[in-house]
Amino acid sequence: MKLNKSSSYLLTLIASVCFGSANVVAVQPTIKAEEIVVPSVTQENALATKRVTTRLTQSHYRKFQLDNDFSAKIFDRYLNFLDYNHNTFLQSDIDEMRAKYADKIDDELNEGKLDIAFIMYDLMMKRRYQRFEYALSLLDKEPNLKEDDEIEIDREKAPWPKTQEEADKLWEQRVKNDIINLKLKDKKWADIKKQLTKRYNLAIRRLTQTKADDIVQLYLNSFAREIDPHTSYLAPRTAKNFNEDMNLSLEGIGATLQQEEDETVIKSLVPGAPADKSKKLKAGDKIVGVGQATGEIEDVVGWRLEDVVDKIKGKKGTKVRLEIEPAKGGKSTIVTLVRDKVRIEDRAAKLTLKDVDGEKVAVIKIPGFYIGLTQDVRKLLDEMKTKKATSLIIDLRDNGGGALTEAVELSGLFISDGPVVQVRDAYNRIRVHEDPDNAQVYSGPLLVMINRFSASASEIFAAAMQDYNRGIVIGQNSFGKGTVQQSRSLNFVYDLEQNPLGFIQYTIQKFYRINGGSTQLKGVAADINFPEIIDLKEYGEDKEDNALPWDKIPAANYSQSGKANDALSVLKEKHLTRIAKDPEFIVLDENLKIRNERRDRKYLSLNFEKRKAENDADDKKSLNDLNARFKREGKKPLKDIDDLPKDYEAPDFFLTEAEKMAADFAKLYSVK
Repeated sequence: MKLNKSSSYLLTLIASVCFGSANVVAVQPTIKAEEIVVPSVTQENALATKRVTTRLTQSHYRKFQLDNDFSAKIFDRYLNFLDYNHNTFLQSDIDEMRAKYADKIDDELNEGKLDIAFIMYDLMMKRRYQRFEYALSLLDKEPNLKEDDEIEIDREKAPWPKTQEEADKLWEQRVKNDIINLKLKDKKWADIKKQLTKRYNLAIRRLTQTKADDIVQLYLNSFAREIDPHTSYLAPRTAKNFNEDMNLSLEGIGATLQQEEDETVIKSLVPGAPADKSKKLKAGDKIVGVGQATGEIEDVVGWRLEDVVDKIKGKKGTKVRLEIEPAKGGKSTIVTLVRDKVRIEDRAAKLTLKDVDGEKVAVIKIPGFYIGLTQDVRKLLDEMKTKKATSLIIDLRDNGGGALTEAVELSGLFISDGPVVQVRDAYNRIRVHEDPDNAQVYSGPLLVMINRFSASASEIFAAAMQDYNRGIVIGQNSFGKGTVQQSRSLNFVYDLEQNPLGFIQYTIQKFYRINGGSTQLKGVAADINFPEIIDLKEYGEDKEDNALPWDKIPAANYSQSGKANDALSVLKEKHLTRIAKDPEFIVLDENLKIRNERRDRKYLSLNFEKRKAENDADDKKSLNDLNARFKREGKKPLKDIDDLPKDYEAPDFFLTEAEKMAADFAKLYSVK
């Protein structure tokens, strides 16, 4: 669900303290309203604001005017960062702030002033205190969960409440939903009341620990994100932690996290790290609890991001348990991970060979475009030739990109010569990156496997193979990130005694295919589509509200070097025939229909029995599907879904199907 989603990944704001719940009937905040005080602006905050404004207005790829119209857009984005769910402010608050500030932000940014940012944040804190105070009062008695009440799942575009009564209703729904989520974990009312009392008081405590840098970071990112989704400002503390791989990159499990209001959300997984290897976590999942190998799992909703990180980190070889709530809501699950360091060899390209229908199929899995990738793949291509592989799959699923030079050189292994990608900068200068040599290392049947999380350099390679007709792209439409960013410190060389001001990351270039079309927004379309296991309506550059547009430049001078498309129709027909009968794909199709139905829901029931019945039905279906798979594999059936071994890995039936396609391709190739 998106009940607590924020479009900002910047709220690394506020700390956490644990409390005991009140033993009296009336549940009250442990913090008084007068303790919620907005911090003061520092000289560093003002200077950082001026330098961010100068850098973005002068150097960003997108040319824009920082005027009253743009000011109003920043105002709206800042509002949504402060109150994503539109349940904290009243409409009267919005109207008053809009009249006073919406057309003045541009002037303040140019002057390095932050009055508007801090005034609006101060009001948010006061209103948020009031909302949580009311939420606590609702815990005086157990609510009636038998009514046909509903909660709106995604309130990003919903109107703000007009009256206090409307706001109270929204928070009654939130509290009921929190209670139901805990009841679904078999918790009793006494424990639920205790846990939510602690959670809501913790959320209030976080308000008292806001620092000026936190507000400035959020505000300047309202400005930065209005320009494009990949432009951002990191305050000094955040930049330091980011550079040290402490906060945003979790040492031990390999996941990138972000704070979304009161929740910790997985942003991405590091290839080869424990979280990725588990195959049980994905982007968008929420971490709602953390525990060690033994003992209780502690509720971390409302915790500061770095406090959650500290809880997860630990010695290599030790276990950590994460309580995970799916991105769209539903029954939470416990995932046990063994902490480990992400080794270079885990992120390196790997070769596997498999005999399929009389053909030896090679698969080279590339998790990322690291420096030295092309050299590694060259060796793997030699190895597959030695072992007489007849076809090749380059697996770029979940590959978020990396070094442009490696994308160009890797492409060069599969073509004799010619351009690979075009890059245009902010001054409309176009540079064509060419294959650096005339050697074609591999000329046989080639499939390039991508999914929705294949981005940037992955898209450059896939597009080049497609444009040269050198290989067939299979899988899902890629992410659509066709932009290049650079990071710069706001401190200048002559700032000898200046305290750190933070970093700015901003877009400077755009990628274009050799056919002239941009990879931005549209990505790379697969020649043969697989079922959309990653939801295209939820993930991708085109889901960003302010992504740079797709456009086109003149095509580079190139000629197709292959005839891969000659096999396309036959491969597609065989593929569709197989998956129509494959039990794994049949079950997947059923599950995707359920997912799509729930994705399109606007409301979620607050009737406990209805929610429990749906969860029970989901568990029953999962158990039946697993046991059907186990029967096919000659394994003993499970009696309960909770009996599934912690180390169980579902088969990669997408790759299995790709290998069959590669075998078909090899046969067609040999006939020619």
